[in-house]
This record gives sequence, C-alpha cells and structure tokens, in this order.
Amino acid sequence: MSDITKIAVDAMGGDGSPKKIIDGIVHSHKLNKKNFFKIFGNKTNIETLIKDKLNKDYYEIIHTDNVVKSTDSPLEAAKRGKDTSMWLAIESVKKKETDIVISAGNTGALLVIAKLNLKMIENIDKPALSALWPNKKGMSVVLDLGANIECSSKNLVDFSIMGASLYKSLYPKETPNTALLNIGSEELKGNEIIKETFQILSEKKSNNFNFSGYIEGNELMDGNVNVIVSDGFTGNVALKTAEGTANFITGELKKVFKDTILGKLSAILNFSNLNKFKKRLDPRLYNGAIFIGLDSPVVKSHGGTDFVGFSNSLEVCSKIVKGDLINKIRENI
Repeated sequence: MSDITKIAVDAMGGDGSPKKIIDGIVHSHKLNKKNFFKIFGNKTNIETLIKDKLNKDYYEIIHTDNVVKSTDSPLEAAKRGKDTSMWLAIESVKKKETDIVISAGNTGALLVIAKLNLKMIENIDKPALSALWPNKKGMSVVLDLGANIECSSKNLVDFSIMGASLYKSLYPKETPNTALLNIGSEELKGNEIIKETFQILSEKKSNNFNFSGYIEGNELMDGNVNVIVSDGFTGNVALKTAEGTANFITGELKKVFKDTILGKLSAILNFSNLNKFKKRLDPRLYNGAIFIGLDSPVVKSHGGTDFVGFSNSLEVCSKIVKGDLINKIRENI
C-alpha cells in the first residue's frame, strides 16, 4: 500500500455537497486506482451516495453532523468546534493518517483552521494560496492569490521557491522560469518591495528555477514564465480579471453563434474547433488551489465546481503527494 495516496476529503463543503464530492471521488477512481479516500461528513448520506459505486477497500467514512457553513467567518468556523468535517479532515493530515487534505468549503475558514492545526515549514513566515493557470505553452503556477494582502521581500522570495517546488512536483522533468508580476519590465519599475525582491532573486543561485525578472499582466498567458509571483492583493485582482475575461469571451461567442442563422451555420461548420476552444477555457480542468508553506499540503477546490472539477482537484492532490512537494520546499528554502 506504500504507493497509495491517502486523501482526506471534507465531503460537506461547497455547493451540492456531499453528492458532488462523492460523484467526484467515484469519477476520479475510474481514472486513478492508486488513491484511498478518508471521507469526513454525514455517514448516512455519504453511504447512500457511494455504495455500489466504489469498492470499500478504497474509502473510509468518518461520521460527523457538524459542518463549516459558507456564511461563517473564519473566526466563527474555528469556534464552531473541532468536530466539523473540515476540522477533522485537516486534523487527519496533522496526525499523519492521511497525506493531503482537500475541501470545497469556505476558503477563509479552511486557511484559518489549517493554520491552527498545522505548523509552518521551517524558515517560511506565511503560507500562500497558489493555483494553476493555462497558457499558450502549457500551465503556470501563480501565487499568492489572496492569502496575504501585504508581503515583504522575504515573503515574495519564499513564494518564488515554493511556487517553483510546486511546479517541479507537478512537472518533474521541467525547470520553471519564475518572474515577479509588476507594472513594467524595466528593473526600476514597481514599489520598493518588488525592486528589493528583484535584486535578491537576481543574485540568488538556484537549481530549482530560473529567474526571469518581471512579467506584466498582458504577458501572463504567453507561456514564457511558469511561476508567477505577487502579493495576495495583486494576485487576487489578476485572478478575478482573468476569470472575468474568459467568461466574457465565451459568453460573447455563444451570442454570436446563436443570434443568427449564419452564426448557427458557422457553429456547425466549426464544431470541432469550438469544442477545443471551450475545453481550453474550461475552469474545471484547472480546479484546485493549494495552500503552500504549511508542513502538510492543503488543497482548496472551487465551491461552485461540479463533480468533474472536483475529480480534477483530486488528481492534483495525487500529483502533489507523488511529487513530494513538502520535502522539495524544505530542500530549497
């Protein structure tokens, strides 16, 4: 069983849970038979959904009636008790009963409860929220996406190392190019923290990544940089802007191809290409943000995704564990 990845799953977080979560687990198992799921939530509901769909050798259910609500503040979630499905799932990673934890629940609550239960990796001050973004050549890791509004130059250097370690865990044969998100590509552009970080990374020798300087917002999708680093405020704005732009483009295309007979005919003639375009921008394929910096990996699935999106985030969990992310960070920090 040493090659089995043990995933702690909060089954009660996010829209449509626990059905969406269980359907995602079943779908994931069809693609990857090397995961074991420790599922936290209402046992009666979960058993009804999972029985006859997944062999009992691949899962265990830990019952609790208590859940973190989507409306809870992080403080309210922490006060709700240590018997919530989210808390118990994180605690199982703390106790080394599982290798990684995933939840589609309240993001703020997940970060706070994770920080209450798990230690920071030595020499790292703050955890970062990272995610995968598509680009012209493949995928990029982007961080921080909102966990830390204000960051020091040390934090940004740490994020560079952690982001590169995450990329290497997911794509072990590649050495990533890392860059700082900034308002210009010139060395003198940006605030003092960005410029100080630029100087540190320019002088730092690393086998973990190549430092590529600054990257501007209009270059994020070019694919020349694999790890994009910023403070949480800037990163979150960039994320929401990218999501909004993708939704706008797909929405406008649908209108164009539905509004007229000529548009409908064009859609039929270009059906294959349109499907490829739709799949490329499908957010479900990139689901699964990662809190990195803690001594155990914590994955946040989007609360509004469907079972396919949740299944993809489970595959991210498997890759992170197989890629030995935590030890990679420890070795490089």
